[in-house]
Amino acid sequence: MLGKLVGWDDTIAAIATPQGTGAIGVIRVSGTKAIEVVDTLFPSKSLTEQPSHTLHVGLLKDGSLVLDEVVVALFIAPRSFTGENVVEISCHGSHYIQSQVMETLAARGVRMAKPGEFTQRAFLNGKMDLVQAEAVADIIASNTEASKRTALLNMRGGFSSVLKELREELIKFSALIELELDFSQEDVEFADRTALFDLLNRVSVQVSKLLQSFRLGNVIKNGVQVAIIGKPNAGKSTLLNALLNEERAIVSDIAGTTRDTIEEILNINGVLFRLIDTAGIREHTSDIIESIGVERSLAKMKEADVVVYLFDVSATSISELEQEKKNLEEAGIKYILAGNKADKVIDLLPYTDSGALFISAKEKSGVEEVKQKLFDLTVSGDLNGDNVIVTNARHIDALQKIEQSLYDIRNGLQEGLPGDLVALDIRECLHYLGNITGEVSVDDRLDFIFSKFCIGK
Repeated sequence: MLGKLVGWDDTIAAIATPQGTGAIGVIRVSGTKAIEVVDTLFPSKSLTEQPSHTLHVGLLKDGSLVLDEVVVALFIAPRSFTGENVVEISCHGSHYIQSQVMETLAARGVRMAKPGEFTQRAFLNGKMDLVQAEAVADIIASNTEASKRTALLNMRGGFSSVLKELREELIKFSALIELELDFSQEDVEFADRTALFDLLNRVSVQVSKLLQSFRLGNVIKNGVQVAIIGKPNAGKSTLLNALLNEERAIVSDIAGTTRDTIEEILNINGVLFRLIDTAGIREHTSDIIESIGVERSLAKMKEADVVVYLFDVSATSISELEQEKKNLEEAGIKYILAGNKADKVIDLLPYTDSGALFISAKEKSGVEEVKQKLFDLTVSGDLNGDNVIVTNARHIDALQKIEQSLYDIRNGLQEGLPGDLVALDIRECLHYLGNITGEVSVDDRLDFIFSKFCIGK
């Protein structure tokens, strides 16, 4: 582990609860003098004589001034989140009271914590690795069951344990190959090349799985962007309302009612789908505002992860539909065909080979099928399992470099490269593995990583 950085031996404090008025406000204090400083404000008893993981009720006072009646929780190093002495002061949620407490702590030499500094200290003190630390930020930002579960698995060391196992096996072979270099005159082999090939294959498969999981991880973390497109008066706004089960978009029989894009969020099976209702697309219009809306619709269609192409079954020929399918496929756009107003058509048989879903957005018929199709088309993988899912772009970058390093190692062995060159490739692979968890130096990136955290965490 990296160990302490210069200047990280002071005591910090931050309000850990969200801004605004609430019943309770929690102020966290961490550092060598955390208990000692708070003890000077807590005349009820000597906190320095109390055991770890205990709660104490009493008045918090600055001299003769009563700040508040509080509950103080003690966590003595190393049995704390940061690995340092930690005190959590639970006071009343008044912004004024919390500010008073923070000012009083500052007057006693306690510094205001930077964003993510508590978690950064936990990492530097070996309480968690960098993957787990980043998962703390992910779990705070989680807004669905799937994103929470994924972040919680990583925070508990799921991803880290996979990487640790891979790294330990490679270290073992690296050590044996480098040992051979010390006996180069003896022409001996300590490292079984066949076993090394087997290990490389196993590691490559595991890395490939992790890389493939990022597609699902990105969906879990950032959601799926869905553009609802189609000709004017196809019922796009009606479908949006039906999917949301509320009257969000204005609906009328007048073609071109929707002039701009409307974006709403829908949770389907624990994954967020960002629905975009677009202006009806038609090639010729004299309305300047509508033209701008059409341009924006086309732009959103290209940006979307998936497109729901909605067409009026009663007003769309098979040839028109096939042409639209061809256009979408040539553009490389993932799509769902949905034939609206199916309740008005007696014979749907001609459309059955199109692969379209038949719905009535107005009657909310077939809407659940559209939701399920969206989920099936964009979410691949078991959201309820314990498989590791990569959600962090930094991890993906390192995994791609690991994949290249594994290729170089395998290629070097096949070409009979000297052991020192093979060992160099293995060390490079180990570097990238350690870079993910923070087992090798990433000092220059720590401030950037932890700056994305909220203050107080």
